[in-house]
Amino acid sequence: MSDIETLCWGYGLLEGPRVDAENNLFFSDVPNGGVYCRRPDGTVEVVIPKRRGVGGIALHADGGVVVSGRDISHVHNGVSRQLATFDAVGTNDLFVDAAGRVVVGTLMTHPFDADLGLGDAPRSGGSSTNAPSGQTPERKSGDCWRIDAPGVTIKLYGGIGLTNGIGFSPDGSVIYHADTTANAIVAHDVAADGTCGNRRNLVQRRGFQPDGLAVDEAGAVWVAEFGGGCVTGFGPDGSVVGTVMLPAKQITSVCFGGTDRRDLYIVTADNTEDPSRAGSVFRTRVDVPGVAVPLARI
Repeated sequence: MSDIETLCWGYGLLEGPRVDAENNLFFSDVPNGGVYCRRPDGTVEVVIPKRRGVGGIALHADGGVVVSGRDISHVHNGVSRQLATFDAVGTNDLFVDAAGRVVVGTLMTHPFDADLGLGDAPRSGGSSTNAPSGQTPERKSGDCWRIDAPGVTIKLYGGIGLTNGIGFSPDGSVIYHADTTANAIVAHDVAADGTCGNRRNLVQRRGFQPDGLAVDEAGAVWVAEFGGGCVTGFGPDGSVVGTVMLPAKQITSVCFGGTDRRDLYIVTADNTEDPSRAGSVFRTRVDVPGVAVPLARI
């Protein structure tokens, strides 16, 4: 493992990192709004202004990005095309399967309306249940959906308390899903027809707050630990295969990039090295490349 680079900072709660073939890094600022692109020369541009609550980003084969939030939209050259909307508070992390379909989790309760021990984490732009003062609202579980075409959605499974990172095993036979309230990474087998079954936990432990995740070519699931100050790699059997410690505590998401996909990008909601920097983007080098992420084609 190489040293940690700090690439940019000064944001709120960052999410949705995704790197394209030219090594441009896309990421969002959930509470403050906006989707950004960091170029390889270090310059940062606004790709989508103001949009809040973007927890997941995918690259589209026709250009532009697919983003979550109040709905799922494909935004290209400033033009937004709605792909799906759900009867939910909003949507969070998303991913793309080998066929170019978008897989996303729904939020049925505002992420910071229940007692998760998330401290002073910035709030997203989604709706709130506005429970009376001193009361913790009942958390309603969300679902995992696949968007096959604009307006065409298939429910894959339910029972995800607070939906976060989603990813597939290298051969696409297993889908992993972070459920922060369950302190678990949930796994399902994916059948040839796309249905999901044999639900189990890859890992579950007290105090574990998994956020975004990314899978490498060896099948390890690298998980951002919110409140844990690290990214932890879990093998397909749930064993710990590696840990990356960060100069931040609120680690929110992670992705692979670079020409060899061995650059590990990590985004946060804070910076313990210099608290004034707040949400930051870090990068390090790892030994095993990340799985190639498909482009959205819907």
